Amino acid sequence: MKKEIDLKNDPLFPLCLKLSLPTAISQAVQVLYSIVDRMYIGHIEIIGSEALAAVGIASPLTSLVSSFSVLIGLGGSPIMAMKLGSGDKKGASDVLNTALYLLILLSLILFPIFYFFRVPLLSAFGATEANIAYAEEYLRYYLYGTPFVIIANGLASYLINQGESRKAMVAVLSATLANIVLDPIFIFTFSLGVKGAAIASVISQALQAFLTLFFIVKKAKLLRLKIKKVDGVKRITAKIVKFGLSPFIIIATDSLLMILLNTMLKIYGKENADLLITSSAIIQSFHLLVMNPLGGITAGCQGLLSYNYGANDKKRVKKAAAIVQLYAVVYASLMLLILLLFKEDLVRLFTTDSLVVETSAKYLVIFEAMIIPIAFQYSNVDAFTALGEVRYSLPLSLGRKTIFFIALITLPSIFGAESAFLSEPIADLTSGIVSTILFYTSLNRILERRRSI
Repeated sequence: MKKEIDLKNDPLFPLCLKLSLPTAISQAVQVLYSIVDRMYIGHIEIIGSEALAAVGIASPLTSLVSSFSVLIGLGGSPIMAMKLGSGDKKGASDVLNTALYLLILLSLILFPIFYFFRVPLLSAFGATEANIAYAEEYLRYYLYGTPFVIIANGLASYLINQGESRKAMVAVLSATLANIVLDPIFIFTFSLGVKGAAIASVISQALQAFLTLFFIVKKAKLLRLKIKKVDGVKRITAKIVKFGLSPFIIIATDSLLMILLNTMLKIYGKENADLLITSSAIIQSFHLLVMNPLGGITAGCQGLLSYNYGANDKKRVKKAAAIVQLYAVVYASLMLLILLLFKEDLVRLFTTDSLVVETSAKYLVIFEAMIIPIAFQYSNVDAFTALGEVRYSLPLSLGRKTIFFIALITLPSIFGAESAFLSEPIADLTSGIVSTILFYTSLNRILERRRSI
């Protein structure tokens, strides 16, 4: 494949693959930060199961922190791409600079909030007497990396949306390889346990932030970051927040709902609560490993849709959206097949406890049963976001979460704690159908009344 990417003229099938594949790999590798931690932690002698459950409880909170980078990253990068497509390079540069300032501000605000309230948050969201000490220790050290997480993840979208997804992938891959090497050193060699896993993650995230900044300042082809004064910061900020609200809600509420899932398992699980929470930690790991690359496929081509929307090329936008949806469905089908064939082998990566393996494998298949319909939801919502149609993307995102929430708080009270795992497939099936109908009945109208950007 040629090195340069032409968002306006390159053939769409290979171009979508060229954009989405590195982004999907980046997202898969990003998940390995937490999954590698859990794999090593689950095999710590004596305390492995309790420590694994603890990290599973802490991880939704760490995901909630990083979700704020999505608000700025996926909020501003489509606007930047639209402006590049319409020839407004100065406007695109103003958006990029504003995003950097907002990411720095967010990291300064979020760190003290989560750090000083970490214990009550963990207690409220599912930690038990058996695991809260490990959860608190892991979260305390992990939060020191908040600025690195926010800046790295946020600016990565500005690389991806100008066709530089391979550079974003290199930054993430380098950081994850560092984490894989550092984890056993800090956890076992230095005997730091869960604290060591968190420290290794912080160091790796610092490396990712450095590389991402280096690429966007020195190596980006269409637009490089240059520190400057920006006119109209309030106006640009408002537009970034408006565009980013939908993807932010998707990620943030995912974290909150995973926390609620642990809480429901704690309340209704009775004597099996710790077993179910440990299984939930493993299931959530695979859920992230499946869903994040799916989001990478659809988000990786957002810049392509935004750029050609800005250039007013309706035919190219429609064809690209269809290709992205095809890639997403193929990926989801492959993941479902792998889970069905190798569920127990995958769970054994985290634990050798036969009861945990059996329980986790059973509910893993149930939890992920509707990943094909959710592939449609992801591609539709991300396409709406790329076109600036928050009035569609936001209700679709909220609707799925609402269905999940209703199922999660009602099913366990009627059918027992284990039925909480049915909430995900119920929400996935419903939202996939609704979003597809809405997307294909509204796309032509959206393209015909293209607004100024």
